[in-house]
Amino acid sequence: MTSSIFSAVDDRLDALITLDLGGRGVEHVYLAARERQGGSLVGAAADALAAIPEKANVFVTTGSVSRAWISPSIGENDGPAGLAAVVRALSLAKKALCITFVEETLIETTSAILTTAGLTVLPYEQAVIARDDGSLAVVCVEPFPVEDSAARDASKSLLDKYDPALFFSTERVGRNVDGIYCSMRGIDYGMGRARIDFLFDEAIARKIPTVAVGDGGNEIGMGVVMDAVQKHVKFGDKRPDGSKGIGAVTGTDVLVTAACSNWGCYAIAGAFAARQGKASLAHTPALEASLLRRGVDVGLINSVANIVDPNVDGIPEATHLAVVQLISTIISPAFK
Repeated sequence: MTSSIFSAVDDRLDALITLDLGGRGVEHVYLAARERQGGSLVGAAADALAAIPEKANVFVTTGSVSRAWISPSIGENDGPAGLAAVVRALSLAKKALCITFVEETLIETTSAILTTAGLTVLPYEQAVIARDDGSLAVVCVEPFPVEDSAARDASKSLLDKYDPALFFSTERVGRNVDGIYCSMRGIDYGMGRARIDFLFDEAIARKIPTVAVGDGGNEIGMGVVMDAVQKHVKFGDKRPDGSKGIGAVTGTDVLVTAACSNWGCYAIAGAFAARQGKASLAHTPALEASLLRRGVDVGLINSVANIVDPNVDGIPEATHLAVVQLISTIISPAFK
C-alpha cells in the first residue's frame, strides 16, 4: 500500500474516533496532540506497534478501580476491550508476549476479557513456551503495587526482568500535579489503585517506546497536552474543591486521544492491520459485541450511567458496533 493511502486511512481514523459524542472536549485535546505529533496520532501509534521485534516482550496496562471505597474489584468497561483488541493483533502478527499490569483485584475480570478475544492467559514461564513454539496466542496478567514506594521499587525490577520493547497504556488513570488520581468528576480515586504510572515513567526514563490512549485528560500520557486539558476539559484546571485539576502528569512518546478509549485502540489495531496487510488482525463488530457482553457477565460497569450494561462511557452499544464497522470500512483499501 502506498504512503498516500496510509496517510488517508490514518487521517480518517483520527477523525472518526475524535467525534466528541460525550462532550468531554476531546476534539480540542486532539488538535494539541496532533500538532505535537506532527501527523496522525493513530498512524504514529500503529507505526510504533509495527516496529516491535518478533517475539518481543511488551508491557500493557488498562483498567480502572472505579468504586474502591465500596469494593476494589469493581472495574469499568472502557479500556479492557480496547486493550484486548491491541494485544490480540500483536500476538497474532508479531508473536509478541504482552504482560498486562492491573490491580490484583482486577486480574480476574481483565483475564476474562482477554480470553474472550481469543488469548490464553498464562504465567510468564508457560507463556514463553507457548509463544516460542507458536502453539497458542498468549498473554500474561500480573498485579502491580498500590503503594507509591512499592511501585517505584517494582518499576525498576520489572523492567530489568522483562526488558519490554514497548509500553502500551489505555484508559489508565495517572496522578495529577498534586499526586492525586482523579476521576472525570474531580474526585480522588486513588484508593486501591495500582500506581502503574510510576512504571510508565520509569520506562520513559529508560527510553523504552511508549504509546498511550485516553479520552478524559486524567489518563497516563496526557501530560504531553497538559495546557489543552486545563483549557478544554471539565475540571482540567481545578477540581471541585479548588485544588489542581485532573490532568495526568505522565507523558508518552505517542498519545492517541479519542472520544472513548476503546475506539482509540480499535483504530490503532485497524491501522496496524493495514500496515501488516492482514485484515484478520483488525477488530470486528462481532468480536466487539462479544467483548461488551463478556464485560457485563463479569460485572464491569458503565461508569457514566453507574450500572452494569454493554454501553461504554454512556454511549449506546449500537454506536460502538457502528464505530468498529466504520473502522473496518476505512481500512479496507489496504487489502485490495
